[in-house]
Amino acid sequence: MSTIDQGVIRGMGKTARSVRGAAAAAVAGVLVAGGAGCSAPGGADGGRAKDTLVVGLAEEPETLSPLLGYGKDGNSKIFDGLLRHDAAMRLQPALATALPRVTDDGRTYTYTLRKGVTFSDGKPFTAKDVVFTYRTILDEKTNNAAKGELDAIDKVTAQGDDTVVFSLKHPYAPFAERTVLPIVPEHAAAGQDVNTGPFNTTPIGTGPYVLTGWSKGEKLTFKANPHYWGGEPKIKKLTMAVVKDDDVRATRLRTGDLDGAILPPELAKGFKGDKSRTTITARTTDFRGVTLPTGNKVTGDLAVRRALDLAVDRQAMVDTLLEGAGRAGYGPVPTDSPWFAKGTERPHDLEKAKKLLDDAGWKAGDDGVREKDGTRAAFTLWYPAGDKLREEHALAFAADAKKAGVTVTVQSGTWEVIEPRMKDDAVLAGGGNPADPDFDLYNLLHSSLALDGFNNMAAYRNPDVDKALEEGRRGGDQAARKAAYDTVQRGLADNPGYVFLTHVDHVYVVKDAWKDLTTQVEPHDHGLGAGPWWNAEDWQPKQ
Repeated sequence: MSTIDQGVIRGMGKTARSVRGAAAAAVAGVLVAGGAGCSAPGGADGGRAKDTLVVGLAEEPETLSPLLGYGKDGNSKIFDGLLRHDAAMRLQPALATALPRVTDDGRTYTYTLRKGVTFSDGKPFTAKDVVFTYRTILDEKTNNAAKGELDAIDKVTAQGDDTVVFSLKHPYAPFAERTVLPIVPEHAAAGQDVNTGPFNTTPIGTGPYVLTGWSKGEKLTFKANPHYWGGEPKIKKLTMAVVKDDDVRATRLRTGDLDGAILPPELAKGFKGDKSRTTITARTTDFRGVTLPTGNKVTGDLAVRRALDLAVDRQAMVDTLLEGAGRAGYGPVPTDSPWFAKGTERPHDLEKAKKLLDDAGWKAGDDGVREKDGTRAAFTLWYPAGDKLREEHALAFAADAKKAGVTVTVQSGTWEVIEPRMKDDAVLAGGGNPADPDFDLYNLLHSSLALDGFNNMAAYRNPDVDKALEEGRRGGDQAARKAAYDTVQRGLADNPGYVFLTHVDHVYVVKDAWKDLTTQVEPHDHGLGAGPWWNAEDWQPKQ
């Protein structure tokens, strides 16, 4: 199954965010989260040493194996990729000594590897481990939902111990971005069932930290890797607390049981006057939107789609639901991205929405609900149970639609309940990957992926968009790619397969004990690999 990216699949499908008093679902392939135990005695920090960090998150992985999707977008802490992203999301060498040499008109990528790197068990890292990792992921027996992101690979070969060559079936412009994928040691992961073997919970990597324990649903603990090729981290012990309830996470942060946590904006405000902590807001590509299934008589009608796109008050959602921590969304690409197609912003215009429906024959009945040819302008909108933020977006969307004469019935359920209904019912979706527009747009919109798992959940079909998506992913020229993705966004504005609502910032509150904390532009999923601790191995104490 081709994927937007593991985060987007889970966001468009199976990742539920925990928001004030709601539990987040544990999902496969999300970036690591883990945790401390009960509230620690001993004061504001539980008497912890200064080289210890305890962070509270809402999610935890089902696996720690990159072969099954863990850490595929970088910052996995246990592993390294050939490349990594810096704070500005620029690609930098990691296990490779330099960015790849690209030849054969974009079909061949050659990486030279660092020498002297070892896995945490002391065994040497070589090119054969890279070959093993990619070949195993691409094996049809491997249950990695994101393997479609590597579809362009024809073969991976080792040339000696320190050179790896990727041969592609066709040029794929963002391929280098996919080589942040963590590398697995063949000696430790081979010879076992890739989907159920012990490596999934007891991993070995080259990264800055080594897993020391995992209590499912409670915490993951790590120690600094003293032999890390990038230098031993100053933070010697790292604990990721799994705290699914936002209120509990905030309470544990306030008592000193946690050093840092992700919080909804309304709870983060409670720490505003706390001089011992700092609040950090991360920009994201994390969108919320409503699918408009093509197969539904109401949402498949172009006039209804356009009217709903105008009827929603996006800025009101940003101001009230997000308390300003976000932006109005008009597509998967945020308005502050260099890839955004300026001019595709849609205003909130209820009167124009009503006129579109009137002109298309959707006439209001005695109860105010529109009707056309015996079909009432009504449909069901699902959101994942326990996700308060999506629930609030769904209710706000329904309220705006009602003003235009369209009835939206909001329901919650598990993803197992929602998935078989996606052909006819709308879904409050989420997703976003900042690395390259292809990772969101292709799998969200290309007609070949209609209702393929959680890809193209609206069964969107637009030949011009399909053509532009294919040009965007295969073209090597930046300007040509920008033009292709502008075409995609204009096509989506003209015929909305989704009503995009907001892009959601991620808000963190952290103990003010370390220097110069930063964030990257974050994806939909957030865990150990995102947030201020994306580079915890580089943190320096203030004293």
